[in-house]
Amino acid sequence: MSNNNSNQTEAPQMMQKKTLSNILGQTVKTGIIKSNLIPMVAGLTLALYTYDISIYDKTWEIIFALIGTILVIGAAGTFNNLYDRDIDSIMERTKNRPTVTGEINPKVALWLGILMAIVGLVALSYATPLAGLLGFLGLFFYVVPYTMWSKRRTIYNTEIGSISGAMPPLIGWAAIYPDIMHPAILGLFFIAVIWQMPHFYAIAIRKHDEYRAAGVPMLPVVKGIRRTYIQTNVYLVILIAASLLLGTLSIGLMLVALILSVLWLIMSINGYKNKDQKKWATSLFVFSLFHMTILFTTVIIYSLVGIFFL
Repeated sequence: MSNNNSNQTEAPQMMQKKTLSNILGQTVKTGIIKSNLIPMVAGLTLALYTYDISIYDKTWEIIFALIGTILVIGAAGTFNNLYDRDIDSIMERTKNRPTVTGEINPKVALWLGILMAIVGLVALSYATPLAGLLGFLGLFFYVVPYTMWSKRRTIYNTEIGSISGAMPPLIGWAAIYPDIMHPAILGLFFIAVIWQMPHFYAIAIRKHDEYRAAGVPMLPVVKGIRRTYIQTNVYLVILIAASLLLGTLSIGLMLVALILSVLWLIMSINGYKNKDQKKWATSLFVFSLFHMTILFTTVIIYSLVGIFFL
């Protein structure tokens, strides 16, 4: 009750401080949109380079892919915020979201999500029908199997949610070339899938008490830190193996992915030995951000250099 009362008393004050753009930005989760655009652009530029396609020949496809990806991810974030209002009100890091404080009406949020989803999927379909299909699958997996079902019911919610989280590189590639069976893009997809488990396990350890209070069955909450440590390392080994798929296109990209993944595993093993669980989790979380940013930025730079200079 205290959480709800504090939210109600704080809401008018927060509404005075926040602009409409702030409220909309928090509702659609602009931070997540921005972070997912990097993998999408990586998949897009990699397809251009792989098949020696000029950027100028695919200008409209690139524009539609960018617009569609932004809108579909924004729609997914909006639906997630709308559905999770009850548990978001309990957790410290989410209790001030507009859907919780009442700064945005639930009906407005619902129609905002629907409109963004429709326009976004249409835009992706104008790039290629496959991009539109992948965008729909990403949105569906995030909203239904993840948000509405597994998040509150099983410790494997992270694995289920990882499918939608790994769609951006596939969408980017498919917007340029409608065939996602090339080992290089499959490698990026698998890396994006596996990356999410160590990343979100680390978040769950850092926010252990909040997830427990909200009744969200994250792995560390249900099975403990030791099980999470073992499972984290298993996924990191799989991540190392997935990196080899990039060797079908570039030994350099493969080495970057391998080095980053091996360093992550070493950090996990050594950090856990220090017995400071929160510090260990924080170091893994921070490195996960470096891993994803460095790897996908390297893919973008590699592809652009190949397109314009080779």
